[in-house]
Amino acid sequence: MIQYLKTDPWKIIEKGFDARYHQSSESIFSLGNGKFGQRANHEEHYSGKHLKGSYVAGVYYPDKTRVGWWKNGYPEYFAKVLNATAWHGVRVLVNGEELDLATARVSDFTRELDMQRSVLTRTFIAHFSNGIDCRFSFQRFISMADESIAAIEIRVEALSNGVNLELISSIDGNVKNHDANYDEIFWDPISSSVEKGNGYVASKTKKTGFDLAVSMSHETSGLSWSNDVHEESFVSSSYIGQLQLHETAILQKFIGLENSLYSNEVIEQSKVHCRRAQQTGYSTLLENHTAAWAKIWEMADIVIEGNDEAQQGIRFNIFHLNQTYTGTDARLNIGPKGFTGEKYGGSTYWDTEAYCIPFYMATKNQEVAKQLLHYRHKQLGKAIENAQKLGFTNGAALYPMVTMNGEECHNEWEITFEEIHRNGAIAYAIYNYTQYTGDETYVNETGWEVLLGIARFWAQRVHWSEHKKQYVMHGVTGPNEYENNVNNNWYTNYIAMWCLEYAYDCIEGLKGKHQEQYDRAVMDLNWSMEEGAEWLSIVAKMHYPLHENGQIFLQQDGFLDKVLMKASDLNPAERPINQHWSWDRILRSCFIKQADILQGLYFFEDRFSDEVIKANFDFYEPMTVHESSLSPCVHSILAAKLGYEEKAIEMYMRTSRLDLDDYNHEAHEGLHITSMAGTWMSIVQGFGGMRLKNGELSFHAMLPKQWKAYTFRILFRDEVVAVRVDENGTTITKH
Repeated sequence: MIQYLKTDPWKIIEKGFDARYHQSSESIFSLGNGKFGQRANHEEHYSGKHLKGSYVAGVYYPDKTRVGWWKNGYPEYFAKVLNATAWHGVRVLVNGEELDLATARVSDFTRELDMQRSVLTRTFIAHFSNGIDCRFSFQRFISMADESIAAIEIRVEALSNGVNLELISSIDGNVKNHDANYDEIFWDPISSSVEKGNGYVASKTKKTGFDLAVSMSHETSGLSWSNDVHEESFVSSSYIGQLQLHETAILQKFIGLENSLYSNEVIEQSKVHCRRAQQTGYSTLLENHTAAWAKIWEMADIVIEGNDEAQQGIRFNIFHLNQTYTGTDARLNIGPKGFTGEKYGGSTYWDTEAYCIPFYMATKNQEVAKQLLHYRHKQLGKAIENAQKLGFTNGAALYPMVTMNGEECHNEWEITFEEIHRNGAIAYAIYNYTQYTGDETYVNETGWEVLLGIARFWAQRVHWSEHKKQYVMHGVTGPNEYENNVNNNWYTNYIAMWCLEYAYDCIEGLKGKHQEQYDRAVMDLNWSMEEGAEWLSIVAKMHYPLHENGQIFLQQDGFLDKVLMKASDLNPAERPINQHWSWDRILRSCFIKQADILQGLYFFEDRFSDEVIKANFDFYEPMTVHESSLSPCVHSILAAKLGYEEKAIEMYMRTSRLDLDDYNHEAHEGLHITSMAGTWMSIVQGFGGMRLKNGELSFHAMLPKQWKAYTFRILFRDEVVAVRVDENGTTITKH
């Protein structure tokens, strides 16, 4: 763990500037509003190591895959979330000397993210080599009330006489991605303009043709406009002022952003947004923004009494989930890094269906979660194409491991070709949504087509083993990516069986009740009872690797041939092992990156006895190194179910503070957004014991000894259910 942040129930606070942690802070203090976001890069120039990042949801570039050799079916590109036009820049010069925290002497430095209001503030005193001292305050927010607006306020107080201040505010379209495979620039300039502080920069992505325009305007106090600079993809405006001791100058910068997903006139619309922001004024914009966040917290907040670290952790996760995805557009999804970094391409993973949908179903109107289902249905055609590239026929669909438009774009072959369990998560999300909301319209109108394609994939992916007299599945990678190219991964086999069973029930259920859709399945998509019978035969005869004790499911056929060790026996200096061991050594080891068997037991808990769940948890958890962000939450939920309070708390703290305490030493690359939904699940489904049985909610709650109480709200079928757990028991009320 790396702990340098202060503990506070509602705030993330960094005291004192330490360049070693700056890139991690850029991730942790990121802001967004669902439409666009910004890493916590300094407004002023910074010459130290940093990762510049401004991101726009849904805007991407197909960067050509870089591999040593090509394989049939291999993705031609990796979808990059783009580092877009930098709108936050404001250079600072004091008596001709530039402010740069990489070289400057500063004191009283505080960086603070107020999660309740979604406002980022930095304050410090800079001591310039020319003898001048100034107190600086930088504040920014990206409006949740108006998704096309952001604003920055900079205050400079003179702590010396004779301060000649210059602030140079800019929009910079000369940006590139840190992770570009061939160091290519992904943007072409369209046009730019600036006149006395009012300016814009418009750019277009290469290949994909997304247009983006960013406009700026300003209000000042104690400063006056000096000059403009206009280049092809860069504009800036300079403001100057002279300050005496304790005088303060103020610059307010208003940003309007538009992209071609929403308008054909991006330049004019960005100007409209910017004018609206300036006319509304900084204070009113901030009031509207914080009011919108107050409404979000009213439904989404979880209150933990008695442990501020646990409280800060869950709010940090809920905060980033809400600023990453708002559910207003079915073309958008939840990138694993959100607006906090470039890694993983910012694309859609199976994480959305496995982890995020429960959070959005229970904290938002059900239409928000339904948008995520529509997203996958819109991409069904591409999923069928993906399967065709690998030799599948008859409308079989393989949903991508990574995508922006439905086409597979993951560039690691053992994932692209083998981690096919992702198909199961798509189907499970349809089931989960239907069961929780009681809304069958999606599955009956269009969702059954998704299930049909997925089931046809599984039916062709298995094969009959004469030796075992069972259906088997070879050459797969399960959720535990520390085992590649294995035979009969238990989780993959089990969820494939379940998908076939569920798809059969849903399609047959259309008959009579939704005859038009059933006729389409039969006439247009060639569904037949013979095909259904084949599915049920696979369901009945699927092979599942089993320990000789009859209770422990084996991750794959050869798992017991490994040297079985506990993760606690590893040398701490060699962890995380993915940063110290060779890949060959990892693959030969017994160590588990994330919940695999336990993922299946979590999904299908009702199908297994507590005794079986306990046996598998006790066997696998000691070998799990949790080097996937998706792992601790599943373990926390199952540990709480089994009454393992200490383990449940340990895993909850790990998932909730994974990035805040940088457990895996990778926060500098961006945050683990999708796994943050698992943190919410750890409390609601884990400690709160929430389950859905026969269409009704039930709670079997645990109160950790370290906590005095905890409360949460969920939206269930148009009713708000409030739950409080304290020393007196569990109280459930409807609102």
